Amino acid sequence: MSEFTTAFIGAGNMSRSIIGGLVASGVDPRSVSASNPSKGPLEELEALGLTQLGHSNVDVAWSADVVVLGVKPKLIQAVCEELSPVIRDDHLVVSVAAGVTADNLYRWLGSKSDVVRCMPNTPSQIGAGASGLFALASVGEANRQRAEEVMSAVGVVRWVDDESLLHAVTAVAGSAPAYFFQFMEAMIAEAGRMGLDEESARTLCAQTCIGAGRMLAEGDLDAAELRRRVCSPNGATERAVEAFSAGGLDKLVSQAMEACAARSEELGQEFS
Repeated sequence: MSEFTTAFIGAGNMSRSIIGGLVASGVDPRSVSASNPSKGPLEELEALGLTQLGHSNVDVAWSADVVVLGVKPKLIQAVCEELSPVIRDDHLVVSVAAGVTADNLYRWLGSKSDVVRCMPNTPSQIGAGASGLFALASVGEANRQRAEEVMSAVGVVRWVDDESLLHAVTAVAGSAPAYFFQFMEAMIAEAGRMGLDEESARTLCAQTCIGAGRMLAEGDLDAAELRRRVCSPNGATERAVEAFSAGGLDKLVSQAMEACAARSEELGQEFS
C-alpha cells in the first residue's frame, strides 16, 4: 500500500470498519486520524493504535492527504462547509454518505479537492465488503488509486463511470445484505418447523451461503450454470428451484431491486 495519511470525519461503524481494515493490512496507525463528537468510538480506535484522535473535524483533516467523510447524509453539508477553509486542491475527499452527489460535495467543499463517492455495505465490518466507487472527471489516477486502496482494505471494489449507477450498486450490494438475511431468516425458520434445532439450522444455512458466494466469486462459472449443476434431473433441488420459479422469484427480486434503486435516487434528490 502506498504511503499517505488519512483522516476520518466521524468514527461510526463504517469508519471504524475501514480503519480496522487499514490497520490489519499493515497501515501504520499513526498515519490515520479520526474525529468524533463522542468519546466512546475514539477509545475503540485508540485501542487499534491510533494516536491522532479528537473532537475537532478541522484539526484532523487539515494535514491529511485523504479525508473520509463518514457522517450521516443530513449532516454532511454542514461538515463540508466547516472543512472548506482547510481543504486543499490536492486533497482527496471520499464520501460514504448515501445519496449526496459528488457535485454537491465539491461545491460545499469550496470547489476544491478531488471528490470520490463510495457506496459500501455492512460486511465491510468483517473485511468482506463490496463497494462501488465513482470519481469526478477531474480526479487523477493517483487519487483514484488512493481511494481504491482505502476501500480495498475492507473488501472488493468496483468503479462506475456514471454516478447514477451507484443506485444500482446500492440495489445489488449496499442494501443487498438485508435481502440475504431475510432469505436466510425464512430458511432457518422453515428448517426449525421441519424439526432441525436452531443452532444447526443457522450454522448450515450460513455456511451454505458463504460457500455458494465463494463458488461464484472465485470460479469462472456464472450463477445460472452453477445453479444448473446443483440440480439433478427430477431431483430434490430441481423441485425446490421449480417452486421458486412458480412463485415468481425472479420478478420479485426485480421489483425489490427497482424499489431500492428508486428510493436511493429519491434520497439523492432530497440532499441535492
